[in-house]
Amino acid sequence: MGVVAASLLALPGLGKAEDGVSKDTILIGQSAPLTGPAATVGNAAREGALAYFENINLKGGVRGRKIVLESIDDGFQAEKAAENTRTLIGKTKAFALFGYVGGPASNAALPIITTAKVPFVGALNGNAALREPFNRYVFNVRASFSDEMGYLIDYLTTVGVTRIAVLHPDDAVGKRALATAEQALKKKELKPAPAISYERNSMVFAQLMALLAKHETQAVVIFGPPKVAAAFIRDTKKANLNPQFVGLSVIGADELVQELGVDAHGVGVAQVVPLPFSATVQIVSEYQKAMARRGAKSLGHASLEGFVAAKVLVEGLRRAGPQPTRERFIGAMETLANYDIGGITVNFSPTNHNGSTFVELTVVGKDGRILR
Repeated sequence: MGVVAASLLALPGLGKAEDGVSKDTILIGQSAPLTGPAATVGNAAREGALAYFENINLKGGVRGRKIVLESIDDGFQAEKAAENTRTLIGKTKAFALFGYVGGPASNAALPIITTAKVPFVGALNGNAALREPFNRYVFNVRASFSDEMGYLIDYLTTVGVTRIAVLHPDDAVGKRALATAEQALKKKELKPAPAISYERNSMVFAQLMALLAKHETQAVVIFGPPKVAAAFIRDTKKANLNPQFVGLSVIGADELVQELGVDAHGVGVAQVVPLPFSATVQIVSEYQKAMARRGAKSLGHASLEGFVAAKVLVEGLRRAGPQPTRERFIGAMETLANYDIGGITVNFSPTNHNGSTFVELTVVGKDGRILR
């Protein structure tokens, strides 16, 4: 090869294209729980993301390239998520990874994406491991679990609740969530009463009831997926215990109603996106129209979160220019300062990849409707 030809190949936009980028498409990879205890959240989040991508593709895509989302089921298992991540990077050649659900999957992917230098965007997870220490390949669109936990503890103590139990999985992710709760409670000069753990994905909690009764527990903060949260609430009610149940967004309010029916009445859930049933917020109106166009059967917070994350990803791709590379995409995402997506503001910079701190509380009504 001559010197001139070699020089031309080195110019931006010429030579070998970035993985996942073709003349007509940009391939995005996702590992998500499409089966298992968090399947309702995983499928809903994917549906919301697809609704946004489909909307963009109908308008010609991003600079003429349509977005293709390749999703692989991980069953909410860390080992499978790690395997999927290697496949999506090494075999599928995804440009970026997107929309992982839960701490186990995100944590399993973290060292892999860091080594491969692949952008990891919009995980439905508030885990501190994705935020500390700073990782230039990780872009968190939603608020952190610390933001959510602080909001819930503030709410409970404001209404006079002081004996607060924390339910969490007995693993590194769950213990980190407990530590976050302990920090929030310490500010109120309180500690968990009691802190109760379970084997991840367990569905049996009868053995914990005596502990709740012993401590005269007034409220339980639940950290776990919908099926786990539903099983815990059922066992508590069977034991004739009636604490106030509140949960981090990971328990999935809409999915919890599907699991529990009338027993979900009164459960409070922290949310990191606005109420998906009220079109008064611009992003919600946009989401509702896109979901209707797609023929979606239901609306919910998880699908709206997937929609929001997809919108942020696409804006980054748009700003990355006509010949996107992973490095240009990262630089483009870091220009999203005070980016208003329609009622939620996202802030990224070269030193901060935590986009939002938006949290609000919703409650399940008697008819199963989610109320603000």
